[in-house]
Amino acid sequence: MENFENPSSEHIIPEFQPRLDMTELQQSLEAVKAEIGKVIVGQESMIEHLLVALLSNGHVLIEGVPGVAKTITAKLLAKTVDVGFSRIQFTPDLMPSDILGTSIFNVKNSEFEFKKGPIFSSFILIDEINRSPAKTQSALFEVMEERQITMDGKQYEMQEPFLVVATQNPIEHEGTYRLPEAQLDRFLFKINVGYPNLLQEVQIIKNQHANRLEDKTDAVHSVISGVQLKNYQQIVKNILVEPQLLEYIAKIIVNTRENQFLYLGASPRASLALLTASKSFAAIRGRDFVTPEDIKEASYAVLRHRIMVSPEREMEGLTADEIIRQILEAIEIPR
Repeated sequence: MENFENPSSEHIIPEFQPRLDMTELQQSLEAVKAEIGKVIVGQESMIEHLLVALLSNGHVLIEGVPGVAKTITAKLLAKTVDVGFSRIQFTPDLMPSDILGTSIFNVKNSEFEFKKGPIFSSFILIDEINRSPAKTQSALFEVMEERQITMDGKQYEMQEPFLVVATQNPIEHEGTYRLPEAQLDRFLFKINVGYPNLLQEVQIIKNQHANRLEDKTDAVHSVISGVQLKNYQQIVKNILVEPQLLEYIAKIIVNTRENQFLYLGASPRASLALLTASKSFAAIRGRDFVTPEDIKEASYAVLRHRIMVSPEREMEGLTADEIIRQILEAIEIPR
């Protein structure tokens, strides 16, 4: 009698093993979502993009009408990370020294001493950023890009992690100032926030009715340390991106510069932002490699504030998001 071996034991397909261990990173981000979810109902897209920005070490501009939880979501996110937090309310009379700090003469030693402003923290919330004029907004150029401040010929380094989350209202234009293109380009993402649906609206009302806390943020606790966050950011940098996907990113950016509907295309900074954000989207989904879907998902928030629709097309109702969608559909997805 012939001795037949068990066929199932011969060609065993080895189980896929990722190069990077993403378990702790995913668990920590789920814990952050759970903490924010104690207060915020819905807005999953905004929260996910904020987490991607955290992993990417990039700044975020949140745009939405009043009352859609822009500010409180940013405050809650800051509370889940055990780092310094500072809030700056932008107003028309705000001066650059109110943000960066100023040199004060010390009578005791007859010397000027630099008193640091509220920007010297790890997590900065700038509320209504478009309410201050260009002079004040331009004070953020150096600190957002180089994470340092030069004052009286001396450089002051920001403590890492350093993240700026700014909010603005797209409806009200009186008493507001358009953000300079150079500043917009320094934001990794622009997140558009809409209204909740009916079920979410009902849940918001129920939660408020049942809530007995004077401060809703009291229910939220920190779950990630600054050291952990920096470790996660380092993991994201090591995520694999195939050469054809790097070319795919470049094609998307170059297409914005050649698009007939756009007055202004995306800069090389947008290419780097799209690369970093795609890696972070892969990370929060537990992968150590980037897919075309990660790039497409990141494209809208990365590009919508960096491109400028031509005036004729804008009058026809064409939006930046619609042009981005057309560009993504026109470029062949690498396989």
